[in-house]
Amino acid sequence: MRSSSYRAVRGALAGSPRRTARAVLTLAVAAGFAAAAPAAAQATDAHSSTTAAVTQAATTADDAATGMAAKPYMGWSSWSMQSSSYPGLNPEGSYSYLTEANVLKQADALATTLKNYGYDYVNIDAGWWMDNTWTSEYDEYGRQTPDPVRFPHGMKSVADHIHSKGLKAGIYLPVGLEKGAYNDGRSPIRNAPGCTTADIVYPDLRTTNGWDSAYKLNFDNPCAQKYIDSQAQMLADWGYDFLKLDGVGPGSFKSGDNYDNVPDVAAWHQAIADTGRPIHLEISWSLDIDHAADWMKYSNGWRIDTDVECYCNTLVTWENSVNDRWNDAPAWSGKAGPGGWNDLDAIDVGNGKMDGLTDAERQSYMTLWAINKSPLFTGDDLTQLDSYGLSLLTNRDVIAVDQNDSPVARPVTPLGDQQVWGTENSDGSYTVALFNLGDTPASVTAHWASFGFTGAASVRDLWSHQDLGTHKNEITATLPAHGSRLFTVKPGGAPLAATSYEAESADNTLTGNASVATCDACSGDRKVGNLYLDSKLQFNDVTVKKAGIYTVNVRYVSGDPRSVTVYSNSGNGTSLKFPSTGDWSTPATVSVRLALKAGTNTITFDSGWDYSPDIDRIDVPKSA
Repeated sequence: MRSSSYRAVRGALAGSPRRTARAVLTLAVAAGFAAAAPAAAQATDAHSSTTAAVTQAATTADDAATGMAAKPYMGWSSWSMQSSSYPGLNPEGSYSYLTEANVLKQADALATTLKNYGYDYVNIDAGWWMDNTWTSEYDEYGRQTPDPVRFPHGMKSVADHIHSKGLKAGIYLPVGLEKGAYNDGRSPIRNAPGCTTADIVYPDLRTTNGWDSAYKLNFDNPCAQKYIDSQAQMLADWGYDFLKLDGVGPGSFKSGDNYDNVPDVAAWHQAIADTGRPIHLEISWSLDIDHAADWMKYSNGWRIDTDVECYCNTLVTWENSVNDRWNDAPAWSGKAGPGGWNDLDAIDVGNGKMDGLTDAERQSYMTLWAINKSPLFTGDDLTQLDSYGLSLLTNRDVIAVDQNDSPVARPVTPLGDQQVWGTENSDGSYTVALFNLGDTPASVTAHWASFGFTGAASVRDLWSHQDLGTHKNEITATLPAHGSRLFTVKPGGAPLAATSYEAESADNTLTGNASVATCDACSGDRKVGNLYLDSKLQFNDVTVKKAGIYTVNVRYVSGDPRSVTVYSNSGNGTSLKFPSTGDWSTPATVSVRLALKAGTNTITFDSGWDYSPDIDRIDVPKSA
């Protein structure tokens, strides 16, 4: 059974924006972006998302028992080269790179170059069931079947070859019943007597997934689960260890009932368990964070953002869309752990010119992925890695940051051109990353006070493998445009002595809409919110003994990145963008540098005419 529906959609997509271009292959994307999500509700509204500790604990017992996704996975994916117009990659037309021969060539290269560093998945992305005219092919049960030209020996043979190299095999499917598989509702469902494709979808044939390329499955009818069971068993029989389920909503730039694919992901989770074969389930793309608890319960990884590929004559570019992740990753930082991880997409840092990045950008790209504990899978041509790219992909110190048991890093400074990120490790050391996202060189400083300690600390540069000796109170580096440094910092001094000031204290001054609200996870179970439209929170009677510049840690809550102007005493203040904490009930901390005078001071958070984060408390060091 064959379907040519993709060809019509592909024609309709000519000239469509970059981020919809993936659909041309990945199963027919609707042109253009979905409308931007509505503005967040007032800052004091409580969102329904479950805290990370609770939701990660809900990761299913079978994953814990098998060790599935105990650490972020590592490997290679075909998509980046499939989707690029780089000369020579797709000589038979768009996306023609995806062939059995090319997959096996990359598997062989992975085994010889990167396997010893932990890279062990070889993932086949979209198109394995389509020919070069984008005609899709299905078996008699409505399941995707390999194109005989692309994969002449079938998918089991490919998996067998991958396994023979000591590697794991990955494959791809879209969510829903593809339109071409419907076959007027006449196709039977395997091992489900009486069930046909007419039974597994809604009578009105409502569409779903990020490209509306499939009919939405109706799980009120048990036949729908049987269809997913048959797909999962097919993949297990072929010997696959990994499934990327794509176009999942809420997400993929779609929302509403038709695009709620949580039941699909749950069905896949159950179907995979029933096969008896451990299969890592990765879902994609730009998943809705309000459903983080569902993604964590039913899958092993979730794409938090759009495609990293640029759909141009390189694999990626800095602007399309590597640099988006610095803004988007913080919201998800508390949503990952053993059993399931935040997926930032491919790390295309190994091929130099083909990657489309400077050396500084390549290092920053890898650094951000590592500190976020994203899966480390590259889309590069592993037979053509340059020496610098190979050094990035095989740096064991950096890989260890991605794979160790420390929490996902977060920004410890507000978002901007210069940023500091970090996390505390189980041995009491800190992973600290400096980033210059600006277009010109700049100095970036990490202050130990941002991490809650002071005095001397030993510093090791993880990219250069050099011990940098002892640094007192801070470390500064001058970074090139889009450059970075990555350190392990071991405190040798004392915990920072600080005085805490609660936002809800009766000693403070609230003006405009600012008001006290309940916050179970906040210090004192309260916070100050409704900082919008010329509202202010002024901390009064902030007392220090000596005048100086103080690193003030601000504990706040913000369901999306929001700006607030912060100043001390009668200063003019600076508008600072605080990264999202993921929802309106989870606090996080960033530090700001403020000049304080000896004696009593005020510290003010001013919304201006914008919407600002809620404030829980501030921690002011006892010394500058």
